[in-house]
Amino acid sequence: MADDAVVTKVTRNGQITLPVAVRRAAGIKEGDLVAVTLEGEVIVLTPKRLVDKSQAYFYTEAWQLGEREANRDIAEGHLSEYADVEALIRTLEAGEA
Repeated sequence: MADDAVVTKVTRNGQITLPVAVRRAAGIKEGDLVAVTLEGEVIVLTPKRLVDKSQAYFYTEAWQLGEREANRDIAEGHLSEYADVEALIRTLEAGEA
């Protein structure tokens, strides 16, 4: 067992209490959801958040990849400013963007 491991007891109905230090470190609060997976003989708990169905697209891997790419472009200064939408459209139609 790891040096920082805390032993907790399984109670009726398979319930366990997560130690305070673990809850704080993981940011888990009363009422939060936790995914439980088994990796070999290791039980892994992963904090989860509910996302409104209308916003679920934002959390897809493809969308997050686009977000990372956009953030990288912004950080590297790959930006253009236009006085208005028509100026942007002219630039796009000219193939200059």
